[in-house]
Amino acid sequence: MDLQLMGKSAIVTGGTVGIGLAVARAFAREGVSTAICGRDGARAVREAAAMERDFGVLSIGIEADVSRPGSAERCAAAAVARFGGIDILINNAGMGSSETVMEAPDDRWQYYWDLHVMGAVRFARAVVPSMRKRGGGAIVNTASICAKQPLGYEPIYNTTKAALVMFGKCLANELIADNIRVNTVNPGLVLTPDWRKTAGLLTQGTATTVDQYLDKIARDNAPIGRFASPEEIAGLYLFLCSPRASYCVGSVYYIDGGWLKTVE
Repeated sequence: MDLQLMGKSAIVTGGTVGIGLAVARAFAREGVSTAICGRDGARAVREAAAMERDFGVLSIGIEADVSRPGSAERCAAAAVARFGGIDILINNAGMGSSETVMEAPDDRWQYYWDLHVMGAVRFARAVVPSMRKRGGGAIVNTASICAKQPLGYEPIYNTTKAALVMFGKCLANELIADNIRVNTVNPGLVLTPDWRKTAGLLTQGTATTVDQYLDKIARDNAPIGRFASPEEIAGLYLFLCSPRASYCVGSVYYIDGGWLKTVE
């Protein structure tokens, strides 16, 4: 299927690893000029150079801490200067957590709020003017199945991802008149470095290995019995950003191997 993405331009936050990198490379494969934004600027530049080499499409890497004010405007300005405008935004930056509600201090709550919610708010404000000039665009936010079905050890992550889902719905209603479609993806178990980091924390000092822990998580929770690869997830993002998904507006899409235990 031709997704009709050739010649478009995109920004992917959290684009140096995991789902973000898989999405960025999938865009490049479809002929989309892509800006990768990540905290590790050197890695962002390396991955962008690899995309140019592998797919022959213009790509740039930008150092950006999405939790900090000013990063969105700087990334958007760099992308507009290089590509001439922005058609697609993937608000993907984020990471898991581990805490209890009673013990987590205010600054931990604030950090994840800035990372998961305000980062998406600021990037939307920064890129929408360019999308309006180009006659429309698409925004996809990466939330999580935990926004609907929380994990007990990460209440801050659960809460901020749920807020991101609501933000996506509100933004979709506000922007559809400008032909800008906003949707949210709620992934389930995706084997990213962040999952391995979390597993390492939870198994520290025990006889259980990281791989054993992750295998048990998959078998206990997902009917499919395994984690997804980031590349398996990326195809949904491409579809939602393409003209083929022209009637997809303000919705939440689960891609979770059957993990969600309710009917949506």
